[in-house]
Amino acid sequence: MTTWLETLITASPEDGFALAMKLSRMAVKMTQPSDEVRKKLRPIYEQDANALIASSQVVATNFQTVATANNYWRA
Repeated sequence: MTTWLETLITASPEDGFALAMKLSRMAVKMTQPSDEVRKKLRPIYEQDANALIASSQVVATNFQTVATANNYWRA
């Protein structure tokens, strides 16, 4: 079985943040699989400060998970 998420281990904090973003985007895509519906909703939430803050919180939580998995990139 092929998977889009092979590991949480990344080479750097920047790569870890990119992975956190991908985790967040994939959660939205899996929750609402319809591209059409997501495209209709985007203009609504992209103008909503509370929705943007909430999405930032999701990314931050995912980044915390990735950082922990990488032992905060310490040797």
